[in-house]
This record gives sequence, structure tokens and C-alpha cells, in this order.
Amino acid sequence: MTPTLRHAAVLWDFLSAGRRHAACELIVVCGSYDLRVCDYACELLGKGVAPHLLFTGNTGNWTRHLWEEAEADVFARRALALGIRPEQFSLEARATNFAENIAFAKAMFPRVKRATFLTKPNSIRRVALTLPIQWPGLEAYVDAPDYGFPEQISNQVGVLGVIDEMVGDVQRIKLYPQRGFQVKQAIPEEVEAAWEYLVEQGFDHHLIK
Repeated sequence: MTPTLRHAAVLWDFLSAGRRHAACELIVVCGSYDLRVCDYACELLGKGVAPHLLFTGNTGNWTRHLWEEAEADVFARRALALGIRPEQFSLEARATNFAENIAFAKAMFPRVKRATFLTKPNSIRRVALTLPIQWPGLEAYVDAPDYGFPEQISNQVGVLGVIDEMVGDVQRIKLYPQRGFQVKQAIPEEVEAAWEYLVEQGFDHHLIK
């Protein structure tokens, strides 16, 4: 493994830690470029983890260049192809970030007390840190399909694209608590060192300028 991939794997392990789900009232599926998140949501629905799915997402940094439709619509079409019935899911096609995914889900399902949120593995920590701000009091779990870095990364964005994305995510974990967007998270020394190395290598396309 090259030094770049080795440092990126440190970020992956940090960002993807804590994946879990539990029986709940609702599965909120955060849209993205990775349809495996939708596939996993349909799998959990089939297992009876929850009775209903909410697909949430308009477009983001990647999907505005990949699809002409909102992420929620793309995921819904995929779910129908996998045999999910229309009454088993709802759509929210305005959200453009994790805070909006959560806030709009809360607005649509205000009586839900227990929910599982699904996202990409490398977004688990960010969703978990955003939940207490946007939906306080919710008993929430964050899960993702089980795939690894770098071998199983989506070819929609590629390994280098995911490294850029993760570098931006770690920066947001550092900055967003000051802006009230996320709860505070300590950054381990090895994650900070890996992040600095990758920034120096030019993986800065998703940084907040």
C-alpha cells in the first residue's frame, strides 16, 4: 500500500467507525452517489428492521454531475426495481447536506422516537455528530453497507475522489462545532497527521476555503 493510501485508510477507519442499526420506526436513507446505500436500506427493510424508508437528498458535490434527477428519486427507482412497494417509502428531494437530511426527516416524521440513518461508510461519523444538533432527543443509529477501502470504493468517484471527500469531512468535523452544525469531536493524533499529509499531497478539492 502506498503512503497516500495508508494515510487515507486512517481517515477511512476514523470516519466509518460506529456503524450499527436497531429495530426502529423509520430508516432514513441519506442520498449519495453510491447506490449500495439504497440496496442496504432495502435489505434492512426486508429483514423487518423498520416498516418504512425515507429517501432524502437533492444533489451534492458529486451527484449534480452524475445524474439529472435528485438522489432521492434515483434511490426510489432503484428500490422499486428491487421489489420495494411504493407505500413502503417516502421521498424528500430538497436536502443538500447532512443537516438538511436530518432536519427535513424530522419535519416529515416529527413523532418518530427511534430511527436508523443510512449513509456511505465514510460518512457515518459526520451523520452521527450532526444528529444531536438537528434532531435532539431522537434515539438514533447510523449504519452503512459493509465495504472497505480502497478495494471496494465506488467507481462513480474513484479512490482519489473519496480521499478528497474524506479530507474535506475531517476538516468539517474540526470546524463545524464552532458554527453550531455538529457536536464536538476529538481528533486523534494519527488522524490529524494523516489529514495533514493528504492536504500537503494536494487532496484539497473538498476543503472549505
